[in-house]
Amino acid sequence: MTDTTRRDAAPIVRFAPSPTGYLHIGGARTALFNWLYARGRGGKMLLRIEDTDRERNNPAAVAAILDGLKWLELDWDGDEVSQFGRAKRHRQVAEELLASGHAYRCWLQPDELDRMREEAQAEKRPLTIRSPWRDRDPAEAPAGLPFAVRLKAPRDGETVVDDLVQGRVVFQNKELDDLIILRSDGNPTYNLAVVVDDHDMQITEVIRGVDHLTNAARQTQIYEAMGWQLPRFAHVPLIHGPDGAKLSKRHGALGVEAYRDMGYLPAALRNYLVRLGWSHGNDEIMSTSQMLDWFDLPDINRAPARFDYAKLEDLNGHYIRHTSDQELLKRIEDLLPFIPEGTFIAERLDANMHAKFLLAMPGLKERAKTLLELIEGAMFLFTDRPLPVDEKAQKILDDGGRQTLQQLLPDLEAASHWSAADLEAIVRNYAEKTGAKLGKVAQPLRAALTGKSVSPPVFDVLAVLGRDEALDRIRDQAAG
Repeated sequence: MTDTTRRDAAPIVRFAPSPTGYLHIGGARTALFNWLYARGRGGKMLLRIEDTDRERNNPAAVAAILDGLKWLELDWDGDEVSQFGRAKRHRQVAEELLASGHAYRCWLQPDELDRMREEAQAEKRPLTIRSPWRDRDPAEAPAGLPFAVRLKAPRDGETVVDDLVQGRVVFQNKELDDLIILRSDGNPTYNLAVVVDDHDMQITEVIRGVDHLTNAARQTQIYEAMGWQLPRFAHVPLIHGPDGAKLSKRHGALGVEAYRDMGYLPAALRNYLVRLGWSHGNDEIMSTSQMLDWFDLPDINRAPARFDYAKLEDLNGHYIRHTSDQELLKRIEDLLPFIPEGTFIAERLDANMHAKFLLAMPGLKERAKTLLELIEGAMFLFTDRPLPVDEKAQKILDDGGRQTLQQLLPDLEAASHWSAADLEAIVRNYAEKTGAKLGKVAQPLRAALTGKSVSPPVFDVLAVLGRDEALDRIRDQAAG
């Protein structure tokens, strides 16, 4: 058999997650690499849900994967494909391999497999299954017993995977056993299904984790048996924690939705993920358009990448500072359903509060590294009087802060204009008049206005709250 189909010049790639859980960070990076490679070259990215393992298949996980991709702003072409839904086509190819002599029916029994396993352990060698049914007459098969279908893989020579990331990887055929392609219940196995789907979907590059490298050798043998054109393989390195150990939940092996809920921006997470294993000179911060222009598979490193929360936070802080106030507020509104205080804020976020939030945003985003920190910094807007005061702010008020507020209050009440600049001038004039340092005046003001010892610039807070609310909060604390 030969395959003479010519593929388009533009690449066709696929992201093919298993629906057994959330879209984890490694899968998100694989999806990003596929997306960048396809979109940067005018190609297509297809989405295939590899749900052949029915026991582990979880419809909720499918929804989480789709939501994660959408939140990361990684789109795909066409509808997502269910691998399980194509089982009839996979069985058809298995029958073709049987008919061409590239596969055989195998009646190997569990006790025989156990014996092979024991012999391999005794001889301290990897288990390589050698089925006697490869060359045995099927007429000798035990009546009524189910059979599996195995690929008749070459026993001599080698199978070579010319990988765009890992380079030339050679597998000795004597170390690869005859892969089961149809189970005894008639269901296709993963490796057969992947090859058939990638061929039928005209995939030109298979970009996936390096843990699939051995699968690439097995899948290559199926391609060759069918006479089909091989895609180009690119097996990307795994992601480790900052300590070099396998990535775990303590390192950041969480679902994409967890990063959303922690207040990260999609653009920041994309920027961070693309730098895990790929680089463009010394560029750390890059726009999506730059990634699309620069990204290429041979530039991916072979060594495992290291995930570092601190770097991600710093990068996210950069993106927050450089994102428009309107967009940040929209991101915050989208986040509210997923955080504990979200309902409280959403109920108060009317048009007036919306405007106040936008006025406060320039000061808020200068110190925030996540949207959660932005929200925390803005809570003074939503909290009703009398304002709860935290321990540090209480100490500021108790250590002479109330007296300062009492003395300053008449000057603020007499303000003819309620703007940050005018209010700053009043407070500075008071500090000069009394010989106090500006910080010693600003600190109790901040404590009274926000209930905290840290906030956006205090003169901005005064202006954003408005004359009546700000003065009432100061009076509350001045009175003790």
